[in-house]
Amino acid sequence: MKHIIFNGGCKLENDRLLLAFPGGCRVGRFLRREKRFFVYAELDGEEVAVHTNNTGTMLGLLHEGAPVLLSPAEGQGRRLKWTLEAMGAGTASGTWVGVNTAVPNRLLAPMFERGLLPWTAPYSLLRREVPCGESRIDACFSGGGLPPLWVECKNVTLVEDGEAAFPDAVTTRGARHLRELAAIRGRGDRAAMLFVVQRTDARCFTAAGHIDPAYAQELRRAVSLGVEAHAIAVSVDLDGIRYAGEMPVRS
Repeated sequence: MKHIIFNGGCKLENDRLLLAFPGGCRVGRFLRREKRFFVYAELDGEEVAVHTNNTGTMLGLLHEGAPVLLSPAEGQGRRLKWTLEAMGAGTASGTWVGVNTAVPNRLLAPMFERGLLPWTAPYSLLRREVPCGESRIDACFSGGGLPPLWVECKNVTLVEDGEAAFPDAVTTRGARHLRELAAIRGRGDRAAMLFVVQRTDARCFTAAGHIDPAYAQELRRAVSLGVEAHAIAVSVDLDGIRYAGEMPVRS
């Protein structure tokens, strides 16, 4: 469990880089996806196998020839030398879309420290991966004599007609997280969903009811029971990930 104490330092207005990509990242070309955790890309004229932790469909992104941003594998013993960080959206604007599902959790601490999550402002302590019953919740904020605030993060890559949407595949696990947050709220603590949209070509966020109607229903139910729903956009480039602002949540 990781503890981060917010020391009240000044917000860095002129430096919005929240998370830098590791050194040695390369741009390649997407070839195909196989199974859940493998994609293949062309790098320097050769085909390489790449790990992806994104088990969703990455709907709208898996176009042959699309640019991919690859980071070198960290730690010893990794069979695959590269990790998929982002893909080109295929739009005229050249938008990068962050597909690494570990990123939203990693962004919590720097956003908290810089005051970019105003709904967490009264709190002073952030704990990550906190046990709650039989599960682990991504984060728990505490301090200030207030009820704890439990937060679950989701990575959003799908944009349709200007709306960012989650999920891009049926997710029973995601629905379970919503029920857990509703139960937490029912006992008197605060609970929130944070949807991190890793692209900047959307104007609002909504549940993808046309893909997973059960998840959309659970989200509406959770909100009706007092679970908060927040969405932010981040921009992705070859250096890393930057804060791009809050996004309205449409029910």
